[in-house]
Amino acid sequence: MHEFLACPAATGLRDQVLGYRGFRFDAIGARRRLLVPDGVVKVMLGFGDSLRVLDPSDPARSYCAASVANGVRTTAAIGEHTGGIHGVTVLLTPLTAYRLFGVPMSEWAQRCVRPDDLCRAPWSGLPARLAEVPDWRGRFALLDRLLRAALESGPAASPEVAWAWRTLQDTDGRVRVEELAARTGWSRRHLERRFRSQTGLTPKGAAQVMRLQAALRLKEAGASWADAAAQAGYHDQPHFDRTFKAMTGRTPSAFRADRTAASPCDAQDFVPGQVTSAILTRRTWPCPGW
Repeated sequence: MHEFLACPAATGLRDQVLGYRGFRFDAIGARRRLLVPDGVVKVMLGFGDSLRVLDPSDPARSYCAASVANGVRTTAAIGEHTGGIHGVTVLLTPLTAYRLFGVPMSEWAQRCVRPDDLCRAPWSGLPARLAEVPDWRGRFALLDRLLRAALESGPAASPEVAWAWRTLQDTDGRVRVEELAARTGWSRRHLERRFRSQTGLTPKGAAQVMRLQAALRLKEAGASWADAAAQAGYHDQPHFDRTFKAMTGRTPSAFRADRTAASPCDAQDFVPGQVTSAILTRRTWPCPGW
């Protein structure tokens, strides 16, 4: 049984909370999903069986739990489960996560943590509360109420960091860090330090993620890989191929094959307007290049 429902956050929250995803996936045997860097913090609140998140670049960072908070990343991870998983995923901008959790985002970038270990946000006991609600709409409404209240306090991102993040988003990462620093009035080092603390990434790392996503969107829209790479600002095709494999563990053609081979009922992309994952088949385990 596969069940997937996407729902926007309530009006007034949508600039900060990118949406909710209710899901129930049942699998016979193990199921693996390649999780592509996308610049979004995902908090999965599970109702039952555990999800294992593998970090191929650092096995010590692998994590297994029913509820998982995924920090922003510059390299892909792999989500794996055997049997069924059921729950709700909350999609947050990094700056919103910084305000909700009240800890530097740099402390849990590139890895997963228990949501209730991040003490400010109202995550303690939340999976059980959500599981008791009989329908998805009721669960999403409960999240709206809790998040709206939690966002009324907590550390706000600095205007300079918020502006730099928006500028990188608006340009798909095609702006120099020196230009960002100059326009904030900060030194490059100060911008990098504050930006990483409040988003989890350096400005350069964020730009790499946004450029990758731009190329993936262009490919999804029908462009060739060469045209997608050029339009997204990569120097040439070899530069794109190297960067793509370093960030995803897959070649562009292998990633595309993973995407097209997936069953139509498999929800691959959790974030609106982003290419966020691909289902891996046994033929592609382990991912070559990692």
